[in-house]
Amino acid sequence: MAAKIVLVGCGNMGYAMLAGWLSSGKLAANEAIVVEPTDALRERAATLGVIALSDAGEVAADAAPRLVVFAVKPQVILNVVPAYARFKPSATYVSVAAGTPISAFEGALGADAGIIRCMPNTPAAIGKGMMVVVANDNVDADTSDFVRDLLSASGEVAMINDEGLMDAVTAVSGSGPAYVFHFIECLTAAGEKAGLPVETAKLLAMQTVYGAAALAAESREEPGTLRQQVTSPNGTTAAALSVLMGDDRLKMLVTEAVEAARARSVELGK
Repeated sequence: MAAKIVLVGCGNMGYAMLAGWLSSGKLAANEAIVVEPTDALRERAATLGVIALSDAGEVAADAAPRLVVFAVKPQVILNVVPAYARFKPSATYVSVAAGTPISAFEGALGADAGIIRCMPNTPAAIGKGMMVVVANDNVDADTSDFVRDLLSASGEVAMINDEGLMDAVTAVSGSGPAYVFHFIECLTAAGEKAGLPVETAKLLAMQTVYGAAALAAESREEPGTLRQQVTSPNGTTAAALSVLMGDDRLKMLVTEAVEAARARSVELGK
């Protein structure tokens, strides 16, 4: 029962990643083994055509996976990891558990284990995520490239060399979708207060954020330049931006929010 990947945990994030790997053709169903103790989640994974098992002990000794990917909750991950140490001769270990440092995996698997830590975000569930990856010195270039290509099925991938930056990554892209969702909530509420029906206000807010983000992603212009292109002198946009940008109000608020998230990430990692 050889496998290219053993995926440990197939909840929302694990399932989304697996589905993306399969649908993109980056992985064949017969190259994956899923280990998931929850019956409903295991059965859902099996519908994708992969082998789905309930316990690490059911994975054959000769599976020889290239990757063991941990997509379980941070609270339990270090209880789960030791059962997969037997695959160290063939495997590099990839974690998508927030806040768990590489050193913790090295403690459980040995200092010679190849470890990759990844911070995804929730838009990965629809292939629009942001995955940031850092590896220890035991991961070779071929494996790093393989993991990057695999993760690209879920969105954009960035590699960093300093694991200490993962707290900032968590604060910007890991938690960032929640900031955007709240902005949509606020813009919807403001639209309602201005007299729009609730469903219309919601549609305008969501589509405007979506369209602006898509334009920023596809344009060759910097976001600041795009902002200026929308802003006519003494017009409606300028009036609104005088509130948001006056005394760097929004910039300072977002900076404060990101720093609060970064500091909390540091605390959780201790």
